[in-house]
Amino acid sequence: MKKIIIGARGSKLSLAYVSKVKNLILESLNDVDIHIKIIKTSGDIHQDIKLSEIGGKNLFCKEIEENLISNNIDIAVHSLKDMESVEHKDLMIGAFIKRNDPRDILVSNKIKKLSEINTNIVIGTSSRRRELQLKKINKNISVVNLRGNIDTRIQKVEEKKLDAIILAAAGIKSLNLENKISLTFETNEMLPAVGQGIIAVQCRKKDKSIYDIIKKINDTETSLCAIAERKMLQTIGGDCETAVGGLAKVYNNNLKLKAQLFSDLGDESFEYEFTGKDTDASYVGKSVGEKLLSLAGKKFKKK
Repeated sequence: MKKIIIGARGSKLSLAYVSKVKNLILESLNDVDIHIKIIKTSGDIHQDIKLSEIGGKNLFCKEIEENLISNNIDIAVHSLKDMESVEHKDLMIGAFIKRNDPRDILVSNKIKKLSEINTNIVIGTSSRRRELQLKKINKNISVVNLRGNIDTRIQKVEEKKLDAIILAAAGIKSLNLENKISLTFETNEMLPAVGQGIIAVQCRKKDKSIYDIIKKINDTETSLCAIAERKMLQTIGGDCETAVGGLAKVYNNNLKLKAQLFSDLGDESFEYEFTGKDTDASYVGKSVGEKLLSLAGKKFKKK
């Protein structure tokens, strides 16, 4: 029986993702012994500081990837939206798990519809993208930086320290907290982060035996969408402070990618939608990225 060690963060949400990956592996292969190694990341330790001030969103992945490179674990499980668009040269994403709901949601005791988001409302989020998208709905809205796990964030609303918070629907649904959702933003109202709702299963490039195991749980449609979205992000040179959204969809052997990029000052946004063959996912992503850079011109500085 082959022993496999999965490494991941210790949050409730991360462990829910690990459980899903573990069960999928066991469904496809029953002669494996799977162990979980919880790894504390810099992003977990420094929860009172903006991500951009301590090194960006890869802080949720860095220590896990280091354990993978050092052979302390065999598989790493990440939320795809937390990963850098360019992976470490020795690592690869071997599987993308079927996408959950990619939309953003609002948790609030006050707001039940979009029109109720007004100047008197204070909303918590750590995302520059979400902040600027909210300000397109109402430019005078108050947005404050908010980090921490899902329970901690929801508590801020329940204790009336904030009027509302924005979270990913996928996280809420994975923890069976749908009853906390007061409003779901449709993707034409708030385009989600690249990779939102997708679990990424990472392994070492040279570890063929592990890759052969995890490739069986890959969802083809999700992987095509992820490739297109991440290629767009690579093309614009985005980092954790880049306010960019992107969502790809596969239909009738085609792949459509819609993306939105905000200017560096956050006062303008540029949108573009492109459809190509689903087999050309990388090309679709590159095309959209290049068009966004062209539309933004000097108003967006490629990192």
